[in-house]
Amino acid sequence: MPGRALSSAMPANAASANAASAGAVSARAASANAGPTNERDTSRTRDAAARTPRQGRGQGGCPGNHDTGPGGGRAQPQGEGEVVPPKARRAPLQQGRGVLDGAFALLEALRLRGGEAGLTELALACQVPKGSAHRLLEQLGLVGAVERRGNRYLVGPQLFRLGQAWQPYPGLRTASRIPLHRLRASTGASVVLTVLRDELALTVASVPGRVEALVPVRTGLSFPLDTAAGRVFTGRPHGPVLDREQVQEGVSCVAVPVRAPDGRTVAALAAVVPADQGLAAVAAATAAASVAIETRLARTPPQEQGWPPHLLRY
Repeated sequence: MPGRALSSAMPANAASANAASAGAVSARAASANAGPTNERDTSRTRDAAARTPRQGRGQGGCPGNHDTGPGGGRAQPQGEGEVVPPKARRAPLQQGRGVLDGAFALLEALRLRGGEAGLTELALACQVPKGSAHRLLEQLGLVGAVERRGNRYLVGPQLFRLGQAWQPYPGLRTASRIPLHRLRASTGASVVLTVLRDELALTVASVPGRVEALVPVRTGLSFPLDTAAGRVFTGRPHGPVLDREQVQEGVSCVAVPVRAPDGRTVAALAAVVPADQGLAAVAAATAAASVAIETRLARTPPQEQGWPPHLLRY
């Protein structure tokens, strides 16, 4: 009957609605439970991706090969997670070296001009802007490398002190001091003691003599290797090297080697005299002075040679 049919259908519909409602609740609960797990998984995935190196385009496809330093090496990190580009790493070194080059160029220009020159002259000699030369000279003045007198710059006392500390060979300058003066007194020669540096015979000790007007001698001056002193280093002579007006008219020169206790030639001793002076006696006196220097070198205590005593025990 219609009444009974309606009555029986209503429970069925209610049951269906209840089932659907329960299903929706279960789905929401499942979704709620799954949500945090998915977020954690996603976070872990992002962290892992951040920690995984990206594939570079370097040789062999190795990760990170595109971060290269000088010579193709890996760039070195300076801080946590920080890599400095090669150009940024090289810039301070290049800038510092440029300043040093400029400062030493100005000092060399001062030396070549007798230790004194003006700002404009030095700037032109070094081919640097006048303002840059002025700033460098003022900085050199602060450390005593140069002095300023009026509008002139001079080599400063600090350079003198530093130069005195240089030893071309341990004890050489000390050992040669008295023999050089004795050679000058016995022959009247201008006497120089030279060492081989930068393909030149560099004067490390000198005593002016009678030919000073023709051939000025100063400590720090260099001579070409085709002179008598230079040929001591290139020719390895067994006796005196003689120069009779071959380099300069009006003067002659005698040079002999000065050897270390182990037999190495460490210096050349040269005597410069007028061309009309006989060389036989000068050669004998120069050879005797060389022997005197070698004897003093052999007797020089390790402390005076400038070597730490404990290093000489081995």
